[in-house]
Amino acid sequence: MSDATLHATTQDPDDFAVQIADQIESFLVAVTEVAKGDEPDSAVPFLLLEVSQLLLAGGRLGAHEDIVPDERYEPDPGPEADVDELRERLAAMLEPVDVYSEVFDPYEPRKAPVPARISDDLADVITDLRHGMAHYRAGRTTEALWWWQFSYFSNWGATASATLRALQSVVAHVRLNQPLEELDGLDTDQDLGDEILAEEAGRVMAKEIADPLGMRPVK
Repeated sequence: MSDATLHATTQDPDDFAVQIADQIESFLVAVTEVAKGDEPDSAVPFLLLEVSQLLLAGGRLGAHEDIVPDERYEPDPGPEADVDELRERLAAMLEPVDVYSEVFDPYEPRKAPVPARISDDLADVITDLRHGMAHYRAGRTTEALWWWQFSYFSNWGATASATLRALQSVVAHVRLNQPLEELDGLDTDQDLGDEILAEEAGRVMAKEIADPLGMRPVK
C-alpha cells in the first residue's frame, strides 16, 4: 500500500476501521503473549517492534479528521478486564530495566523528569485499547474509532511514545555496548527532579542485562 493510499482522505471508512482494529488487536495479542514469559530472551526487542507498529496506528488516528461518535453518550462497553496479572508478569520480566525517567510534556518549560515503569505503561495502553475493542466487537465501529482517537490524544499515544523511547534506549545501550545507568532505588511513587535523579542513578554495565533480555552488544 502506497503512502498516498494509506493517507487518502477518500479511503473507505470501513477499510480504515478494519486496518486500525487489526493493528490494535495484533498489539493486544502480542503483548499478552510476551507477558506469559515463554520467550523472555526476546521480550525487549519484540516489545520494541510491537509498540512501534502500534504507534503507526496511532499516527493514522491522529492524522485523521475528528471522528464523531454516532451517539451523544458513550454506550457502556461492559466491565474492564483486569490487567494486574499482565502488569506484574511484565514487571518481573523487565525488572532490570522496568523503571525509567520521563518528561510528560516536552513543551512545558522547566518540567522535571518523573519516574515511570514500562510495565505500568503497557498495562495502561492495553486498558485504553481494550475499551475501544469492546465497542468494535459489539459492532459500534464509529464509537470504537472515536475512543481510540480520543484516548490516543489524551493518554495512550503519549504513554506508548514514552515506552517506545525507553525500549529503544535499552536496545541501543546493549547493541552499542555502552554503560547503562540504573535508577537504583527509584520508583514511581516518588516525585524527583534532575538532581535527585542524578544522585539516585547507579552504574551497571549493559552486559548485565543483555543475556536475560536476549540482546548482544556490538563486537
